[in-house]
Amino acid sequence: MKRFMKVKNVTERGSITPALLIITTAFVIIIYGLLFILTLQLDFSHRQTASEKALNIAEAGINYYRWHLAHDPDDFQDGTGQPGPYIHDYHDPQGNIIGQYSLEIDPPEDGSSIVTIRSTGWTNEYPGIKRIIRAQYGKLSFSQYSFLSNSSAWYGSGSVVNGRIHSNNGIRMDGINTSVVSSAQEEYMCGTETGCSPPRRRPGVWGEGGDQGLWQFPVPQVDFDTISFDLANMKDVSQSVGLYLEPSRNQGYQLIFSEDGTVTVYEVISNGSVRGYSVPGQGLGAAGQGGCRDLYQVVENRVLYGVYSLSENRIIFVEDNAWVEGTIRGRVTVAVAKFPITSSNANIWITNNITYSSYDGRNILGLIAQNDIYFARDLPDYFNVDAVMMAQKGKIIRHGYLDWCGGGDHSVRQKLTVNGSIMSYFKSYWNFGTGPESGFIEREINYDDQALYNPPPYFPTTGGYEFISWTEEYR
Repeated sequence: MKRFMKVKNVTERGSITPALLIITTAFVIIIYGLLFILTLQLDFSHRQTASEKALNIAEAGINYYRWHLAHDPDDFQDGTGQPGPYIHDYHDPQGNIIGQYSLEIDPPEDGSSIVTIRSTGWTNEYPGIKRIIRAQYGKLSFSQYSFLSNSSAWYGSGSVVNGRIHSNNGIRMDGINTSVVSSAQEEYMCGTETGCSPPRRRPGVWGEGGDQGLWQFPVPQVDFDTISFDLANMKDVSQSVGLYLEPSRNQGYQLIFSEDGTVTVYEVISNGSVRGYSVPGQGLGAAGQGGCRDLYQVVENRVLYGVYSLSENRIIFVEDNAWVEGTIRGRVTVAVAKFPITSSNANIWITNNITYSSYDGRNILGLIAQNDIYFARDLPDYFNVDAVMMAQKGKIIRHGYLDWCGGGDHSVRQKLTVNGSIMSYFKSYWNFGTGPESGFIEREINYDDQALYNPPPYFPTTGGYEFISWTEEYR
């Protein structure tokens, strides 16, 4: 009996060992599991920190090249003269190298000012963790304005301007403005051109309309003289990569744009005249004398010169007068000028609607006249001009087709709509008398915001590079 009991006790004591092993193993597994999780969490935290540092390093690369462009705006190879990418060390405040960034620079396309910078950043500790930033910078063009004038201007009660307005002289604003209205003058001498008789001193911007909280004066002037140099450059560029139309043997050229992305060019052999009135004392030559005179604006006889693709000719330089109309599909600038610049004049006549085939930013037209841009008499009742227009030393007007000056059935049109910009050295105008007696019953000017940093090809720009966009790219 005692012997039996002894065996039983041994069996009970030995049964505790497996339980202890299971408990110990489980405890070890849990401890190692916790340590593994903590290690993963710590590594994840380090990687997160490295990722944030990589983003900061990539942004430092963007800032570096923006600084580089400010000092050397025409260098898109990081001062090396070689294609990229360009790798730079990144230092901490103590001067230690803690990472690097790699830069890829896309220079502006022909006729554009937009630079694309792609910066990839990483740390030395985690070189496999990279962050990529893509940023764009561009120079502001003169097309940043809805209205830009070197002379005083008067916006009547029937006008609506959706975009920035600037004058180097004074502005009377009786219409509606939805953006900044600025003048380079603290005060100016208001004359009959802005409704003051007798003349008297007025603030740089004044009137009964607009959002007066958006009126700013005085501000720096805009230099129209710099544009003369661009006209000479545009001629050179057109002869190498665009369409150059030499001085004609007759009256100039007619350009008719088509929705298929082409322009048909005719040489104008002869044209007919209508009578019209312009304000005296604005501009050079006979046109600047003003008054009622014959205006040779009607194309009567022409011969085909050629049909050209806009995709292959993004700049058209006409060393003569030009007549322009049609539908724009593509990006193109038409510049007209005769040489020498200082003693010659060339004008643009707009004789029918100019419209874009779509309004998604892919289509834009720049019209630059050495002297004046004219809206003809026999226009559609709803006249539309989609263009960024500049009269470098003249004005953008529709003459007064008044009864006492010959008049005509088309002297009054229902509405003028401009989607783009109007820039002129002298005062631009198109309405005469109340009603009006000649002009447009309604006038609406809409700024094309696509033209701010992506203006028509080879359009004059001003100032240095400014920020356009910032995005992070993911691999």
